Amino acid sequence: MNMEKTETLSYKLDVFEGPLDLLLNLIAKNKLNIYDIPIAELLEQYMAQIHEMQAADMDVASEFLEMAARLVHIKSVSLLPKKEEEAALKQELTGQLLEYQQCKEAAMRLRERFSLDSIVRAQADIPADLTYKRHHKPQELLSAYLSMLGKKKPPEPQKPEDTISKLITRRVVSVASQIVFVLRSLWKKRHVSLKELFRGKNDPSERVAAFLAVLELVKDKRLRVDGDGEDCEIKLTNGGE
Repeated sequence: MNMEKTETLSYKLDVFEGPLDLLLNLIAKNKLNIYDIPIAELLEQYMAQIHEMQAADMDVASEFLEMAARLVHIKSVSLLPKKEEEAALKQELTGQLLEYQQCKEAAMRLRERFSLDSIVRAQADIPADLTYKRHHKPQELLSAYLSMLGKKKPPEPQKPEDTISKLITRRVVSVASQIVFVLRSLWKKRHVSLKELFRGKNDPSERVAAFLAVLELVKDKRLRVDGDGEDCEIKLTNGGE
């Protein structure tokens, strides 16, 4: 039994981004003068391309059909005695084609210049900006200090005579000494909880000085405070080394 082999002819139509793109392609392909377009010849080539697209079951966008109607209108005007309207219509079309051509060429140059191969690079190590920019009300600082002590509310006010007596007998603890203490505490661990940092500090002067030391180190970008309330952590930054 003889079998006949049938070859199927297949072809691929160009895909155009719009009617101006198609017109530029036809002008270049047929070597037409873009500054003095022969409308009749261009219309014939344009409609042939539209018919090929329709024969291939391609959806022809309405903008392609609108351009076809526009070319037909210019051709019909060319048959009239007055040539001024034809010249104006052809000049308008030429201007749009030149503008589209420039945009297309510029887009191609940008695509070549900023291709993925040219802009991809290794991840940059960008240092974090540790500048503390917030402004706190005194009540917020008091709440932070109480969280450090593990207390929910400030102590009860004392009698004037008791306050004076304690001020006279209270030892003075410098903020500088507590800065050294905080940095030493973080030297090995790199980060500790707020409660752990102030554990064992029973003297009020020592606690206040340590609290001010933390604020000063945060201001100087040597420490970072993460979290809120009792759960916050004190971390040593590179500036603290």
